[in-house]
Formats: sequence, C-alpha cells, structure tokens
Amino acid sequence: MEKIILYVDDAVYARELLSRLTPEAVGTGARRWVLVACAPRMTHRISKWVSHSARENWRNKWLAKTQEQLLPLLQLEGGQVTSVLAKGPLAELTQRLKMEYGAARVIDARRPKIGVDLEPVAPDVKSPSQSGWALPGAMLGMGALLVLANELSE
Repeated sequence: MEKIILYVDDAVYARELLSRLTPEAVGTGARRWVLVACAPRMTHRISKWVSHSARENWRNKWLAKTQEQLLPLLQLEGGQVTSVLAKGPLAELTQRLKMEYGAARVIDARRPKIGVDLEPVAPDVKSPSQSGWALPGAMLGMGALLVLANELSE
C-alpha cells in the first residue's frame, strides 16, 4: 500500500490540485493518506480576546470541516486516511511522520499566497509557488495608468 503525506490549508484548492494530478503522480490502487491540515494562523492580537482552549476548538472544527470535504476523494479505491493537525515546523513534522509511517511520498497541496513564501514541508519537496504574474501585472497596470494620465493631460 502506497503512503502519501498530503499537506492542505484549503480543501477546495487541494481537491482541484489532486484532480489535476495524473494517476502516475498520485499512484493507483489502495493508498494510505496522511492528511496534514495546516489551519490558518490567527493574528497575534486575537489572543487578547480568545482563550487558548477556544483557539484549539476552532482549529479542531476547521480540521473536521476540511476532512468532510476531502475524505470522499481520498477514500476512493479503498484509500485509508489518517488526519493530523499541524503544529510547529512542517519540516520536523514531515520527518516525524516518515519515521512513523515509513517511506512516504509528500504532496504539498497548500494554496500559494501572493507575497508570502510558504514554509517548506521537506527539503526535497517544492512548495507551491504563486504565479510569476504578480509583479508584471502590477507593472502593466501602472503603465496603463501612466498612458491614461498622459492622454488626459493632452
């Protein structure tokens, strides 16, 4: 049984990514999935208003919602799913999971964010990167604005 460690921070994006992967990339037959849910970070200031137990309850509810959306897809062809809520550095978590489950492939299905470098999940796994159009698109917009301003001033 093939083992796959899947990092997710957005269930909808992960479903889209998994549906685009070829069967060769994911493998065929029964799989053992380790679903690592990376819950969104809460801002530093929220700690004034929310207790630690309330934050943990929110993280657990978020995990349950994410599982509900991904389990039907992951359990196809007899797949088994174990869920883990990520805490701490992801590279260390990946090492611990590989020691616990043996050799496993790692898939990083976290949604790329503009202007944010995602923490690598392992040294040999490429993090999802945003499209290279963020800066050129902004430059194109500024260029169009300058051309418009020039046309209006004439």
